[in-house]
Amino acid sequence: MSVLTHQRALIYMHIAALLFGLTGIFGKLASAAPDVIVLGRALFAVLALLVFARFYRRSLIKGLNSQRLIQLGVCGLLLGAHWITFFHAIDLSGVGIATLGFASFPAFVVLLEWVLWQEKPSRLDLLKVGLVCIGLMLVPPSFDLQQSGAEGLIWALASGFCFAAVSVGNRLTSGKLNPIQIACWQNVVIALCLLPISSKAMLQMPALDWLWIALLGMLCTGVAHGLFVTSLTVLKARVASLFFALEPVYGILFAWYLFGEEPSLRMLLGGILIVSALMLVQRAPKPA
Repeated sequence: MSVLTHQRALIYMHIAALLFGLTGIFGKLASAAPDVIVLGRALFAVLALLVFARFYRRSLIKGLNSQRLIQLGVCGLLLGAHWITFFHAIDLSGVGIATLGFASFPAFVVLLEWVLWQEKPSRLDLLKVGLVCIGLMLVPPSFDLQQSGAEGLIWALASGFCFAAVSVGNRLTSGKLNPIQIACWQNVVIALCLLPISSKAMLQMPALDWLWIALLGMLCTGVAHGLFVTSLTVLKARVASLFFALEPVYGILFAWYLFGEEPSLRMLLGGILIVSALMLVQRAPKPA
């Protein structure tokens, strides 16, 4: 296998961001309920991650014990909640608002690390939170909960919070287990939880839904995560965070082109502020 160069790692990361941005698109194309989409996504993601684990010779059981299995289980539940609330937000308000609302997760990470890890946020962290809050105020047409835009944004914020909780929770295992191993077991937990509830509806899905969900699970979860993890062997985490800022941009552009979800000027301004906050993640705060 050839040595991964810096340039190739950048290409891998860009492809991963593009695939992550397609998550909302495939979710909208599928006519199934959010829980059914999440079940299918988890099952296909496990298949893709098993292939990556074998290809990169990563063990899926090394280092596991009861404590880490509990941690993986809790993070898996939060990841499943993140996906379900995200796809529900898409149903209510479209890909654009759902994607921008989810993009609030770095602000929630700052707050959760402050509360759980007693890590006081820096001025740059507070600036990021401020930019995200102002941006989110501009995203929906109004904050009337009877309008789908505002209600969808609230569900998208819940999705962002759950993803932030997963990110913070993964700190407990990130130094002890490899990322593909973590992602695989968390998807296994999601699948096991939803199989009794959603498997019947999943078996009744039309063939086209199987296609969209297979692409969602294998490309937007399995392949995207594999490329992301591979590129991190060369790139620094703060460089990778730059590419996460592209995810809502890709999501909005695809939704605009495919579904005619043209963003308003107000929404674009809110999106610019949120993406600006995400791009600031690359700058590590100076030590106190």
